[in-house]
Amino acid sequence: MSWREHLLIRDDVRLACRDWGGPGQPTVLLHGLAGHAGEWDALAELLTPTHRVISVDQRGHGAAERHPHDVSRAAYVADVVAVIDQLALHRPVLVGQSLGGHTAMLTAAAHPGLIGALALVEAGCGGPNPDVPTNIGNWLDSWPTPFPSREAAATFFGGGRLGAGWAGGLEHRADGWWPRFDRDVMVRSLTENARRPFHDEWTRVTCPTLLVLAQSSFVPAAEVTEMLRLRPDTRAVSVPGTGHDVHLEAPEALHGALSGFLGELG
Repeated sequence: MSWREHLLIRDDVRLACRDWGGPGQPTVLLHGLAGHAGEWDALAELLTPTHRVISVDQRGHGAAERHPHDVSRAAYVADVVAVIDQLALHRPVLVGQSLGGHTAMLTAAAHPGLIGALALVEAGCGGPNPDVPTNIGNWLDSWPTPFPSREAAATFFGGGRLGAGWAGGLEHRADGWWPRFDRDVMVRSLTENARRPFHDEWTRVTCPTLLVLAQSSFVPAAEVTEMLRLRPDTRAVSVPGTGHDVHLEAPEALHGALSGFLGELG
């Protein structure tokens, strides 16, 4: 199956979307930090028989604006609202992984009448952790860029579907393969998340919500427990044999969880 690209502008910042088409309820897919819209290709193909699927290159990532001045949580949320408005998506399902899930949650909290359902994939409310920006910066600095080939990059990122998904976000230049983002933009995008938890926003979410966790989850168990205590109607599932990038490692299992959840909503 194929997709067509939409380039959208909000507040002079370019956003890029892959529009897969499809019937039914619109579904917007939001990647995590240092990710790209193509991470969702496998899931998008599984969803398009029943849903209108849009995957987004968010600000600072992929084909979107490389160096946006504003990388606040509010800016990311406003971008999602702009995508929904400019593409005339009626009460879409928001599916977000990691930082994209956090953005999806904040969008649903701030605009309760706009979102039909929410699925958080390896994403939580966060909490104060001043070491996170430094740790992420060090991780990005460890990438041996430029990679000599996409194959070499895929191997570095773990091989298989996981490695291919990460390598798919690279761009080719004369001297090799490079990330399609700026390292400092990525670090700044995490600044707010490292300062405080977002439990107040979580309690303002009113739409049906699915929490999808990996077997080897990055979301602390105590955080999951608190989220379910605050919103006990949240449905939570765990995907066996997976790590943080569930959508890359097991798109079929993720599709099954989403389909079951959305099917129950009618």
